[in-house]
Amino acid sequence: MPLQLNVQFDIVMYSLVAGVLTGILFDVYRIVRGVKIPKVIIVIEDLLFWSLCTLVIFTFLLYTNYAFLGTYVYIFIFIALALYFKLLSHFVVIMENTIGKIICKIFRVGIKNFSYPFRVILKKMGNKNR
Repeated sequence: MPLQLNVQFDIVMYSLVAGVLTGILFDVYRIVRGVKIPKVIIVIEDLLFWSLCTLVIFTFLLYTNYAFLGTYVYIFIFIALALYFKLLSHFVVIMENTIGKIICKIFRVGIKNFSYPFRVILKKMGNKNR
């Protein structure tokens, strides 16, 4: 029995969203992974990433279209992934780097502000012993 047109449209749209989601996850992974890493660790990290990505995409498709995985679902995921890398990836990487720097700065300033009273107390305790 053929699927209704609105169900097929939903499957295609969710497949496209799954492709973009895969691209975003890959960009995050690419930023986190870094550059100078031994090949063995890269292989292990890649296997773990793609296993996690498979679980995330399958869970996403399970909740959105009951994990209907026809051939065209994979085709549309691949098309969306290719379009994402061609059109959006550069901007998303810049945005992720900016957000990462802001979070690191907030964390660094927070740690410095939190540790300041303790550093002052320890410094005064060190002066009393002299």
